[in-house]
Amino acid sequence: MSEPLLEVRNLRIDLPAGGDRASAVSGLSVELAAGEVLCVVGESGSGKSMLANAILRLLPAHLKPVEGSIRFRGEDLAGRSEEGMRELRGKDIAMVFQEPMSALNPLLSIGRQIDESLRAHGVASATRRRERVLDLLGYVGLPEPQKLYHAYPFQLSGGQRQRVVIAIALALEPALLIADEPTSALDVSTQAQVLDLLRRIRREKGMAVLLITHDFAVVEAIADRVLVMEKGCVVEQGALRQVLDAPQHAYTRQLLAALDHGQRGPRRFDADAPPLLEVAGLCKHYDSRQGLWRRRRVTALADASFSLRPGECLGIVGESGSGKTTLGRALVRLLRPDGGHILLRGQDLASLSQRRLRPLRQQVQMIFQDPFASLNPRQRVGRQIMAGPLAHGVPAAEAERRARELLHQVGLPEAAFERYPRDFSGGQRQRIGIARALALQPKVLVADECVSALDALVQQQVLELLERLQRELGLSLVFITHDLQVAARLCDRIAVMQGGRIVELGEAQQVLRAPRHDYTRRLLAAHPLREVEEPA
Repeated sequence: MSEPLLEVRNLRIDLPAGGDRASAVSGLSVELAAGEVLCVVGESGSGKSMLANAILRLLPAHLKPVEGSIRFRGEDLAGRSEEGMRELRGKDIAMVFQEPMSALNPLLSIGRQIDESLRAHGVASATRRRERVLDLLGYVGLPEPQKLYHAYPFQLSGGQRQRVVIAIALALEPALLIADEPTSALDVSTQAQVLDLLRRIRREKGMAVLLITHDFAVVEAIADRVLVMEKGCVVEQGALRQVLDAPQHAYTRQLLAALDHGQRGPRRFDADAPPLLEVAGLCKHYDSRQGLWRRRRVTALADASFSLRPGECLGIVGESGSGKTTLGRALVRLLRPDGGHILLRGQDLASLSQRRLRPLRQQVQMIFQDPFASLNPRQRVGRQIMAGPLAHGVPAAEAERRARELLHQVGLPEAAFERYPRDFSGGQRQRIGIARALALQPKVLVADECVSALDALVQQQVLELLERLQRELGLSLVFITHDLQVAARLCDRIAVMQGGRIVELGEAQQVLRAPRHDYTRRLLAAHPLREVEEPA
């Protein structure tokens, strides 16, 4: 039997004293053969990314392996100097990070960033480096490599940026590619494209892939073997079908059960009731500069129209760039539409000035996609929940009472009131975002991809929370998502967006089971799960 490419034995990484557990990783052992795809799954905090960073010696200074070994091609990496690790990174082991916008330098062009990797590893000829960069951009499926060479990260979509990060990782054709949640925030079409690219890389380059994910749909699409982690420990590992079809550990069964998102309850709204919110002919355009003199008009929203009834959940689905977030931000007037109407019980939010809009704003609130970015890291949680009511004239004592009550309502302890956002997990921060949105007692909540980056268990908890709050408070919900499985669970009706337009709108079951538009059919076909569950 040949020696494994990567061999981790009894790895233990201890956490600083005072946490809720002693070790980030404990007793972890795994092997990876050349050309094999191993998926590491588990919820947030299970130790998945810790394993990846330990392999490349990228752990924070206060976290070091205290036991065990990591061998690559038979060599114990603990014996390598820092200079030796720099030589290994990129050349033999490369990493694709979860958030490409954070991994890329916003001040350097795409070509320059790929070129840097080649130059750092001894490719001296500028001509050869440029040819290699253009080849890589073409290989990962990016259009017009000559133009993209001079583009900057902010000019690319999320899926394109992820392809650039993959191109950087492939630059020196490493033997092992580590991909940390490379598809977690991508829409289903872009996710399918990235997974196809990873499969092709494995097939054509013979690379081993260690793919970290919380999404079993991704696992099913690409893995040879699966390793399941819980609280820093390996609870199960084995061949793909063995783990998915006959899981041995209760935690694995719990993760798989969370994929189904449970069953949706009975209809929560009166379909014959007058609309609470009516959107008609909504338009939004942006002007982008091309070169020094030329401008190009980009249509973000074109004639978007729909209604929302009291207690109803309307899903807005579509790929990145389809206009979903622009629509959501227009509904809460974080941007002003160029045309059309947003009627809230007869009053047009689209045309009101900021002064006249202010008393109505509290009736339509937003839950943002990234709760950490939308919360002030320097302000205590309680104060942030109180801020909205205080700004609208609610007395301080009443605002505090309401904030404490909301923290309890969203399932957070009373002590959360005095803590900072950094003290919470991603799922807990999303609950804080929900509490803040509810503080003004709105009638309509706009939720923008609020579960897209959460693992399956936390995602299920947040969805259950939204369902309970909607039922108890009679909220209407505009739920923006790229995840058709989530839309099937939560939404009464679904609007499908493409290129700023709503191309299909109907009952959730009809849209997901008998789509009328070709684009909707393509979205469903691209979904990594074999079948999108039919809503109850």
